[in-house]
Amino acid sequence: MTLLAALTGDADVEALLSDSAQLQAMLRFEEALAASEAAAGMISEPAASAVRVAIEGFVPDWQELKSGMARDGVVVPALIKQLRQRVEPEHANALHMGATSQDVIDTALMLQLSEVLAVLDARLVNLLDKLGRMASADADLPLMAHTRMQAALPTTVGEKLRTWRKPLVRHLDAVSVCRRQLAVQLGGPVGDRLSFDGKGDEIARDLAGRLGLAAAAPWQSMRDPVVSFGSLLALISGSMGKLGADVTMLAQTEIGSVRLEGAGGSSSMPHKANPVSAEVLVSLARFNAGLMGTLHQAMVHENERSGAAWTLEWMVLPQMCIATGASLRLGNTLLEQLRFTERLERKEKE
Repeated sequence: MTLLAALTGDADVEALLSDSAQLQAMLRFEEALAASEAAAGMISEPAASAVRVAIEGFVPDWQELKSGMARDGVVVPALIKQLRQRVEPEHANALHMGATSQDVIDTALMLQLSEVLAVLDARLVNLLDKLGRMASADADLPLMAHTRMQAALPTTVGEKLRTWRKPLVRHLDAVSVCRRQLAVQLGGPVGDRLSFDGKGDEIARDLAGRLGLAAAAPWQSMRDPVVSFGSLLALISGSMGKLGADVTMLAQTEIGSVRLEGAGGSSSMPHKANPVSAEVLVSLARFNAGLMGTLHQAMVHENERSGAAWTLEWMVLPQMCIATGASLRLGNTLLEQLRFTERLERKEKE
């Protein structure tokens, strides 16, 4: 972990997007594909069993995979070569039958994103629970509203909390919908499923069921599902950025509407309590907003596959996932630190 990652990173999400996690997802795809093809009669049951045995306990040669990635622009050819060496020779061709590298990588991505969404879901639930408890305790407290950075009219803490909470409720619903829509990618070399002997649709449906993904027509050059996923990430981090921006201003010495327990310190001004978590929420929101524009460019696939657009997607989407995970992690920390000054002063008078 770098020093910056301790501030803006997210170890849980990073682990779900690691090389090891991707490899395990790709192996799940290959094992499930063989089972689905056997169920459809495209390969034999003994062949599917041989593939399963080869995958069990597989330990990759990572250096060889790195060399293959550098050479081929994608890791799958090197991976399949290593796996085939473990399959009984008479069944070696049953591995990866009819599939292409994009089928493996895109479906593996969907499996990984499903796990990322589970993390985001849990953290959103925790945030909403904290906001709910804060509203129960402090909703009636007076608070000065500010419009265009100027004091406006008196309002309440409850109204402020509502502006933080409502978008998160919508995002939580969107996360649930998104998880159900993550779809298997199975198209073969050019995305028309002709490499599956007329059984492509049947195999894809069975494969989706085995992997817990939605069934879908091939979508390999239609990247709007991936970009829509990125949009959800940007919306979540953006809403967290709004929360962070509000807190940084409420915590200003001249306003002092909130206090932060365990806030950041200064090397030269010991009286300061810097709203670090809130500030980073703003940074992460702006970071993801910028990456969202780059991810949109990954929609431009030339014809049936684009190595350039695909690589761009690999570079951008994991960063957005990690930034969103970090924003929810920091948001939970910030709410634990947050105290409304009016409530503290009332307690002091009691």
